Amino acid sequence: MSPLVIGYALLALIVIVALWPWLLERFRTPMNELARGNAPGELVELSQGNTHYQWHGPRAERIIVLVHGLSTPSWVFSGLINGLLGMRYRVLTYDLYGRGYSDRVRGKQSLEFHTQQLSELLDAVGITVPVTLLGYSMGGAIASKLAADEPDRIERLILIAPAGLSYNPSRLLAFARKNRLLGGWLWGVLGRRQLMNGARSDAKSAVAIPDLVKRMRAELRRRGYLGAILSSERHTLSQSLQPVHSEISAMYIPTLAIWGRDDAVIPIQSVGQLAAWNRKARQEVVEGAGHGLTYTHPEEVLAVIRDFLREVPD
Repeated sequence: MSPLVIGYALLALIVIVALWPWLLERFRTPMNELARGNAPGELVELSQGNTHYQWHGPRAERIIVLVHGLSTPSWVFSGLINGLLGMRYRVLTYDLYGRGYSDRVRGKQSLEFHTQQLSELLDAVGITVPVTLLGYSMGGAIASKLAADEPDRIERLILIAPAGLSYNPSRLLAFARKNRLLGGWLWGVLGRRQLMNGARSDAKSAVAIPDLVKRMRAELRRRGYLGAILSSERHTLSQSLQPVHSEISAMYIPTLAIWGRDDAVIPIQSVGQLAAWNRKARQEVVEGAGHGLTYTHPEEVLAVIRDFLREVPD
């Protein structure tokens, strides 16, 4: 084989390797009407794209809005919804852009980007009364930001392992956050494996979502999902929310924070951080729980929420 042929072969190999994440992405399912065929809720067109949302329970005076985190869409709250309905709330869940059945949109997924989606959704579905806002993980950062920006819309704030304080991303995500080109390439190639491994590990104790692995596999088949996670990692989860929580404290918004004692993602030292930023916030720790406490320890989480709501009545 001539040196020229070998050179072309090596060049072709380099091109294929460089484009491998893009090629993998092209084989994933685009978020179109066919892909949304099994969506359980409804779609509303907002300024940045279509958002999938779902009402749970009959009409009620009290509304609680649930905001999910970085990688798991609104089904992450499956273990909490019935319990919240039993507290006489009407529950609203929705999917952040790039997750679940919401559009995969371009642009930086910053905290302001996510907060805008939530604010527009509340307007679009006709919510005119103050709501209880519950945010989990990255959703805790989004909920906190909206509470600080639009306090008149918020009656109470419930944060479950919220981002914006101490945070320990995986090595892969940490590298991808800091190294734009190589990090993005590695995330495109290895991100699926990492998320599936995490889902398999969590599934061992995911009492409220027994089909967790199947659900995550479906997410990973959809085009734009991995990119949305990386964008949020870079532009939302790198941000400290000290000013936001200090403002919430100054505005006397009743706040509850629930933590997992064994959480390796949002470590337990975050309790001290939040206490320094918002001394008025009530904080509770669920023993034996990791970061997935919404689906591994739903009864314990609901018990804490129930006590908080009794102490802070309408």
